[in-house]
Amino acid sequence: MEFNLTVESNRIEYKRELTDGLEKEVVAFLNYREGGIIYIGIAPDGSVAGVSECDAIQLKIKDRLKNNIQPSCLGLFDVIQENHDGKDIIRIMLASGTEKPYYLKKYGMSEKGCYIRIGSASEPMTLWMIEETFAKRVRNNSIGRVPSPRYDLTFEQLRIYYQEAGLNLGDKFAVNLELLTGDGYYNYAAYLLADSNGNSTQVARYRGVDRIDLIGGQEFGYCCLVKTCKNIIDRIELENRTITQITSKERITRRLWDPVALREAVINAIIHNDYTSNAVPKVELFDNRIEITSAGSITQQEEQQNFFEGYSIPRNKILMRIFKDLDMVEYLGSGIPRILKFYPKESYTFGSTFIRVVFPISQEALELERDINTNKIEKSKTSGKTSGKTSGKTSGKTIELINNNKFITIPELAEIIGITERSVQRNLQKLQKENIIRRIGPAKGGHWEVMENSND
Repeated sequence: MEFNLTVESNRIEYKRELTDGLEKEVVAFLNYREGGIIYIGIAPDGSVAGVSECDAIQLKIKDRLKNNIQPSCLGLFDVIQENHDGKDIIRIMLASGTEKPYYLKKYGMSEKGCYIRIGSASEPMTLWMIEETFAKRVRNNSIGRVPSPRYDLTFEQLRIYYQEAGLNLGDKFAVNLELLTGDGYYNYAAYLLADSNGNSTQVARYRGVDRIDLIGGQEFGYCCLVKTCKNIIDRIELENRTITQITSKERITRRLWDPVALREAVINAIIHNDYTSNAVPKVELFDNRIEITSAGSITQQEEQQNFFEGYSIPRNKILMRIFKDLDMVEYLGSGIPRILKFYPKESYTFGSTFIRVVFPISQEALELERDINTNKIEKSKTSGKTSGKTSGKTSGKTIELINNNKFITIPELAEIIGITERSVQRNLQKLQKENIIRRIGPAKGGHWEVMENSND
């Protein structure tokens, strides 16, 4: 059986096994405008050959890419194990790098060390291409090259997050995480990740559907960017309320927004924001939607298509690498495809200086909430007539519900029957005294049971 793609392409490379030429192929994809994917364990004709000792080979690949390619490509690749036709294969996902030209360390920035993807082949770059690509790199700015406005930085919060992830920063973490400029000073990435800085993100709440009536705003930041991100996610989680209706047949649950897409959108906005522009991400909540905006631009149609497919260049690869270390991103390029599972491409707007995603509130959730509130009003109108009294109909319904689900709780009984929890408790006590039901086990963790000699 053949693999998904039967031929190699400008983005796809098949290798039956791990070879000495891996780094050359990786360099070519790093220098290519769209990045690419290398499969180990797939023959050139697309048939699945498989890989033995997958874990060992994955470690070997990561070590080779880390030590044999310059500039550092950490944060630009993912090595993932997959299974096809009952055989293990390895997928290496590569983003287009921001510090081109990438080259083989042993050959340096030369025609022998620099490669680029042309069609389905990795070809050597000419001297002119190398010089022109390097000149573009110098012209482009990044938070890795911009010096920190402060040098008295501490990183205790970052250390704690790494420890929680089972990792140790070590004494040379600033070098290993690329938090220094070429002359050895802290860069702007280090500033954003420090315990104290001047960076913040606002979460704003508006009444209505426009920005006229601001009813609440909260700033998150002035601390490690990882902590800022986690705090914003927690804040948005409070807004993303869960609406639940319990019936005799099922429990219906709806949320205002999909939590996976919402989390990915917040993380993407923070990781990929253009901090060199002095702009910061923002989150805005309206009565009918949530908007998440980050600074940056993706203007060309082709670049937008790559963005939606997960092939876009990470704007801040240093931040991407750290968030990946801390398991806050699943794997390279996964964020946008995960969002698109729940919301269409039209949710995104690409401006000349910003990227915005808009998630509408779930109408199903709002309708469910309206139904629940309507039922509560109707029940409150009749509660005075039924309060304190247990009718035969209520007792019969209680017995029926316990028969169907002996672990049903008092709040669930109250919700389904339409009476107060105190009335449910009195009803249960009455049925116990009449030897119709009995309690099995402790008050917490036990359950009700209808007795066999019951005539109900």
